[in-house]
Amino acid sequence: MPDSALYIGLMSGTSLDGVDGVIARFDSAGKPELAGRASVPFPEALRGELLALNSPGDNELARAALASNALAVVYAEVVSRLLGSTGLTARAITAIGAHGQTVRHQPALGYTIQLNAPALLVELTDIAVVADFRTRDVAAGGQGAPLVPAFHAGVFGCDHTRVVLNLGGIANITVLRPGKPPQGFDTGPANALMDMWCLEHTGMPYDANGDWGARGNILPDLLDHLIASEPWFALPAAKSTGRDLFNRAWLDDRISWVMLERSTTDTPGFRNAAGKATEMSALNIQATLRALTARSACDAILHAAPEVSELVVCGGGARNSALMRELATRLPCAVKPTDEIGIAAQDVEALAFAWLAWAHHNKKPAGLPAVTGARGPRLLGATWPR
Repeated sequence: MPDSALYIGLMSGTSLDGVDGVIARFDSAGKPELAGRASVPFPEALRGELLALNSPGDNELARAALASNALAVVYAEVVSRLLGSTGLTARAITAIGAHGQTVRHQPALGYTIQLNAPALLVELTDIAVVADFRTRDVAAGGQGAPLVPAFHAGVFGCDHTRVVLNLGGIANITVLRPGKPPQGFDTGPANALMDMWCLEHTGMPYDANGDWGARGNILPDLLDHLIASEPWFALPAAKSTGRDLFNRAWLDDRISWVMLERSTTDTPGFRNAAGKATEMSALNIQATLRALTARSACDAILHAAPEVSELVVCGGGARNSALMRELATRLPCAVKPTDEIGIAAQDVEALAFAWLAWAHHNKKPAGLPAVTGARGPRLLGATWPR
């Protein structure tokens, strides 16, 4: 394998906003140099279908196959834009790392499902594809997630304890200590619940900059119940999660319970953190979902790495200023986006999948038992050659 090989990384996460792609050049040690980036939003019909396929439904096997093909078409559009913007040809690219779209994640039951059509993507792009990154780790008894701590260790490791927080649809952390293998696990919901709530109540697919939710009041009773009523938060690492758990039904159950409890007390109204009367409005629930993301992530960080001296944040949630401020108030350390240490927050996950394709081709195990709980390190992914 020659030095400075070029790979494309594609990522469409649980936020379901679209596909981010990068072209990266990797040297023989796996150090990346970004060569290009592109993003394509999901067509609304595809976004809706991918979201619907997170739950059982009529004719879902055929629908999943068709959605996988449609996803490959969007992936190919991102690849086309990357090649067009850089002047590179398909033959210059060693492989595409394409994660696919997770619609089921049940490692305790021995399976995880990512919709993808890598063979079609090869046909559309004339580039080899590396995909199916989770299943080998799950087969080895692991969580199959998070996938990126080995990459984080290579690009973000430093001389102090640094934690990387990825705020996609689900939040996950990587703990990086000097001279130690990385640790990592999911911490709970991030954009998945906030985006869902924002779309329903404002018509916008996400809360830009966190401005809408910033106008609301956090509901402490609801926030406490969201944490206390969910046993998953108390599970030890290794652990991972997804929309299988944190979805609209999960949220509705807890809102209903709190409202019922309040209606049967002598003080049925809600109060904000300052003790002033407030209400269970859509705006206040959005603020509380933001607080849920921040609190669950910070609780996990302080438990796993109480000596943390720096938190760097990537993923779409890094652009939510209200959420970033709340993280900073809950942690005794510097909080900053990964942009400030050299990689744009929106590029990190796509770059990680370019690296995972590089790692697969170079026979470098990226499945780490200290992260996923698998029986040992595993080479992740499978190749569909051009």
